[in-house]
Amino acid sequence: MFARALVAPGRAHRHDGLVAPGRPHRHDVLIAGGGLAAGVLLRALHLYGGPPLLGLPASLNLLALTVMAGAALLRRTAPMVALALAVPALVLDFCTGTLTTTLLMFTDVVYAAVLYGPPAAARRIPLGSELVTVVATAVTAATWHNPQVLLIGIGIALVTVAPAWTGLIIRNHRDAAEAARLRAEQTALLAEMDRNQAVADERARMARELHDLVANHLSAIAIHATAAQTLDDPTATRAALGVIRENSVQGLAEMRRLIGLLRDHKATAEEAPAATPTLDGLEALVAQARTNGAASGLTFVLDDARPPTGPGARKPPAPVELAAYRIVQESLTNALKHAVPGHVRVRISDASDGALTVTVRSPYGDRPGPRAPGSGAGLVGMRERIALLGGEFDAGPEAGPDGSVWLVRAALPASGKEERR
Repeated sequence: MFARALVAPGRAHRHDGLVAPGRPHRHDVLIAGGGLAAGVLLRALHLYGGPPLLGLPASLNLLALTVMAGAALLRRTAPMVALALAVPALVLDFCTGTLTTTLLMFTDVVYAAVLYGPPAAARRIPLGSELVTVVATAVTAATWHNPQVLLIGIGIALVTVAPAWTGLIIRNHRDAAEAARLRAEQTALLAEMDRNQAVADERARMARELHDLVANHLSAIAIHATAAQTLDDPTATRAALGVIRENSVQGLAEMRRLIGLLRDHKATAEEAPAATPTLDGLEALVAQARTNGAASGLTFVLDDARPPTGPGARKPPAPVELAAYRIVQESLTNALKHAVPGHVRVRISDASDGALTVTVRSPYGDRPGPRAPGSGAGLVGMRERIALLGGEFDAGPEAGPDGSVWLVRAALPASGKEERR
């Protein structure tokens, strides 16, 4: 089914031997017309076989010639019908004085029946031609004891066996070439599908990176810009503008880093992108969130329950560390945009096997004052990151001792696989 789908739908000629009905091919018209004209010329010059047999008039060999020419017209469009017409025409020609052109056209009809006929006929015609040759030679030898019987057998084989096997060999080569072409098209199609999938995966990965890099800074800018517009206090306005400037500068730096990762040429030392964020930067990330959330009544606390790192301490793989950092970063961004005033607690811990657990709790409820709009892409991106690493992710409202909280929990395995690129 898959191979057939790759064949051009407008192709009328099919290689299984069944040809769409229509006008005869121009080559078939040339064969039939040329054979008929040559046969008439040979008949006019009396260049044909021995005397007629069974008392039949010699002029009937012209009828046999005409029928054989008609069979040649159908050799490609209806090969089995052409063979059914050619066999009695050959017998009639043999009984009325054989014309060479009739004989030659018969061999071409046998060849075409094997080449263009259905697969079953392509298998049976060569075997049938061998059987006819053996039987005809045996009958001739039984009725005419003469060494020339071997020459007669060879002549019958040249008329029947040779064209049948020639057609079968060419058909096998053609089918093999067609199968190779279909395999090549399938390979090209699969390669194109893999390329499209790789492009889609890379686009999704870059979308997650872009969202995580920029959303935090833009959310802070939007919140403080709204506050600056609504407050009449010059001191608060200047503080908000300071936060806006700081986040703008940091956002531009993150954008430069992302662009540096996308560049094709090798960056110089001055242009090299910054290092990939690690868990060592969580304290700075939470400190930045404290500054950005001060105007919204939010306080941020980091609880790093991991054991102290030493010279022989085992660090999580880079993909796991990056995913944990992005989970915390996106959770803080969502808290800045949606959380009500209160405490935002970030906890990160690891098990004995090196697996990481990230938990972020933020106050949940109706938030007064300015808030930045959300697109829902943050939660989708976090789920995708954890799924690519084979971990677990949960996010949603939950009842806590201090009221409702929005809980984000991510469990990252110790040996997470890298994201597909």
